[in-house]
Amino acid sequence: METKISEVADRIYRLSTYAPDVAPPAGFTFNQFLILGDGPLMFHTGLRKMFPLTRDALSRIITPESLRWIAFGHFEADECGAMNEWLAVAPRATPAHVRTCCMVSLNDYADRTPRVLKDGEIIELGAGKRVRYLDTPHTRTAGMRA
Repeated sequence: METKISEVADRIYRLSTYAPDVAPPAGFTFNQFLILGDGPLMFHTGLRKMFPLTRDALSRIITPESLRWIAFGHFEADECGAMNEWLAVAPRATPAHVRTCCMVSLNDYADRTPRVLKDGEIIELGAGKRVRYLDTPHTRTAGMRA
């Protein structure tokens, strides 16, 4: 397996790892996103077992130690399985997520205290980059309607 890097927008990178043994015969691609700024943010950490691949790919863009933020969509292995591995190599990185995820999962799972995000909160990454947390509570239809 290898992790490919694509710059999808100015200073925003996708790290993609194709795993042929997951969901055969088609396989499955795991993606992480890196937003560069004065305090870079990684969105999705990937699986713990894929950490060496994603770390090596990210190292071709920035030093892993320079990560400042780690965020993800929800608590599953493909989204945050390697979070603690990233925290170990990035001493200034802080995991950030919604209050419920922090209370139910991250306060126990994360090796570093997470930052609880409020609806509408903006994290300034610097160099013209920012991310905004928008609360989308779990619903039966997950917000999708026909």
